[in-house]
Amino acid sequence: MSRKDHRIIIHLDYDCFYASVFENGNPALKSLPLAVQQKQIIVTCNYEARRRGLAKLQLVGDAKRICPDVVIVLGEELGRFRDASRMLYQHLEKFSWSGKVERLGFDEVFMDVTDMVDYNQKLLNRNDLTHSFLQLDPNDPTAGFTFDATTIAGHGYPDVQPCGEASPRSTLNPVTPNHDGELLTRLIVASHLAQHLRLSLEEDRGYTSAVGISTNKLLSKLVGNLHKPKGQTTLLPPYEGLPHDGGLQSNVTTFIDGHDIGKIPGIGVKMSERIRNHVLSRPANLESGLIYGGTKESVTVRDVRLFPGIGPDTLERLLGGPGAERGIGGKAWALIHGRDDTDVKDARKVPFQISIEDSYHKLDTMAQLIKELRMLATSLLNRMYRDLLDVDEESKGPSKRWIAHPKTIRLSTRPRPPLTADGTRTRSFNRISRSGPLPNFVFNLTDGIDAIVERLIHETLLPLFRKLHPPRSDWNLSLVNIGVSNMIEAASEDGSGGGGRNIRLMFKRQEASLKEWKVEDRDVPPDLVINRKSKIPAEHVSTPPTTTMGSEDVVHHSQDGADDEPDLWDEDEDESGLENREARMNE
Repeated sequence: MSRKDHRIIIHLDYDCFYASVFENGNPALKSLPLAVQQKQIIVTCNYEARRRGLAKLQLVGDAKRICPDVVIVLGEELGRFRDASRMLYQHLEKFSWSGKVERLGFDEVFMDVTDMVDYNQKLLNRNDLTHSFLQLDPNDPTAGFTFDATTIAGHGYPDVQPCGEASPRSTLNPVTPNHDGELLTRLIVASHLAQHLRLSLEEDRGYTSAVGISTNKLLSKLVGNLHKPKGQTTLLPPYEGLPHDGGLQSNVTTFIDGHDIGKIPGIGVKMSERIRNHVLSRPANLESGLIYGGTKESVTVRDVRLFPGIGPDTLERLLGGPGAERGIGGKAWALIHGRDDTDVKDARKVPFQISIEDSYHKLDTMAQLIKELRMLATSLLNRMYRDLLDVDEESKGPSKRWIAHPKTIRLSTRPRPPLTADGTRTRSFNRISRSGPLPNFVFNLTDGIDAIVERLIHETLLPLFRKLHPPRSDWNLSLVNIGVSNMIEAASEDGSGGGGRNIRLMFKRQEASLKEWKVEDRDVPPDLVINRKSKIPAEHVSTPPTTTMGSEDVVHHSQDGADDEPDLWDEDEDESGLENREARMNE
């Protein structure tokens, strides 16, 4: 399968995002060792805390013993993180021409900037590349910044010597093959755009980030991990091996070969475990403790790629079966070769689903269950109010309207396995679920939230629970999740969405927007040409140079669930909790 490297993808990963949210609220915390606590676990900490020996997933008691002056803040209420993530997403979205800006969790964003890069590549003056201009608005040639198109901004892989530490610029390797010159030029442009985005986040919003630049989501995410925090890395050509051209190897292969198979996005915990066991010819030695799927035995991508008899068919037999994605073997084979054709999704105003959950040491009585359902349902409704309501411009007073109506509600539980004969308990991550129609009274904005919650519990959630756990059965739950999905969008401000349109409001907005375009009778001189478009002279259109030159943290979702539709990038997202953190994409 040949590579498809026509796209340019930027991946941004906010540095210590969850700790940074607290630091932005209280700048005095930036110089102190700061840790974010959920339950009795340190789920993340800032770099000052890491410098003093703290790490993610430590027990709070251990963290205090290692660093007695650590500042610990509670991070179980995710509203502040969600709001900060939305603010940063909207900031980045303003730079996009295509609208292809996809959020992954709270702290990562993919941007497909192919159109911006291709447009600006055509504007390059091959006779003066050092004084190039990157245009940020296709309709405003003055909006942008100058840059040197002979160097990449930030770091490159393979490593190239930076010319300065404060704002590193990497000198490119002159032995890069000529036929990769066009890709190299596009990556240079993209690196300067990425640096502009990264610095704008820091200067305008107060958040630093690690950035990766490549031709697909997989590679841009992985290469961005090389220079954390507050750095960026571009994966340089050649992207394909050239055995007949000086024996140059593919930088993609060299780069990805060193990663453990479990660190490859899209290859989750269960898949990597099967592959690892196959290569080792025995079960891997899994670590015990808080991290689900951790292993003491590393099996690299290179080990898998060169293993005798391995290939798409072998991987299909290993990873396929009931419930598995069709063609999973071929997709896994592509990933370990650095190929990933998944699209960056268009910016989406409405989430695919909203879910809230919490985990428990013991939940085995109806009174406890109702108490927890009350808390979860209240949080769910508040999320719906925040994410699915908008200001109603037709109302004379302050009022809101639903921009989308979820049609389905789902209740999921994770039963705790019974004790075995020796008094131990088998670990289980299996959930069971039931769903039904979401009642219309949930959308009533005149009733109080407490009244709606009580109706939702007794009329909807408890009946679903009894289907999962019949009254005469014993149950002990380690997790409860409630969520809404199947969003039906109402008419939106831009005229999109279903559910009927507000015709009067549409014409009102149309009249306002077209006012400046109304035609007035007036004399026009006969030699005046209106709306003449100038073309760029051919000699000013750059051709590729003839000689080329050289997660952050994932906080335990104790009160939250995935907002986006699951895909190759978050296949184990539904199994949230500390025990399966490694199932998510690794940083």
